[in-house]
Amino acid sequence: MREMRLRKRAVTDAGEVRRIIEDCQVLRLGLIDEEGMFIVPVNFGYAWDEKTGLPRFYVHSAREGRKAEAVLAGGADGAAAAFELDVDGGNIVGDYSCAYSRAYASVMGCGRVREVVDDAEREKGLRLLMAHAAPGAPAAFTHEGMGRVAIFRLDVERLSAKRRS
Repeated sequence: MREMRLRKRAVTDAGEVRRIIEDCQVLRLGLIDEEGMFIVPVNFGYAWDEKTGLPRFYVHSAREGRKAEAVLAGGADGAAAAFELDVDGGNIVGDYSCAYSRAYASVMGCGRVREVVDDAEREKGLRLLMAHAAPGAPAAFTHEGMGRVAIFRLDVERLSAKRRS
């Protein structure tokens, strides 16, 4: 992965990267299909892969549409994907126009996204999504409802994190 231009903003502590992800509510997923590249914002849940030390993101989707078609086209190996999450920290005010900026924390990277077909992992993905999106809310899933939704898992291969205060 390319070295970050402003290394002073790099977040390298794993605990801090986890805190940034926890504070994010939307994951932007970048995919490619026959029409070209596109980005789609999605709700997400996540778990840490203890082998790699990187997150696995779970998203739900309709079984049809551009996002689903792009993921499913990747087959068992999954589709190549990029992702980005960020937390807005507000304006940084300066003495002149070019001194203004924006405070933020962000995580971005790449990996492979594939459909989850195992019933137990599908339910796990939905529970993680609910726990992140609506902490404490009840999460009960019917067999019929589970059959209507696609669950995709993004296995992160590389990521970087950054903060501007």
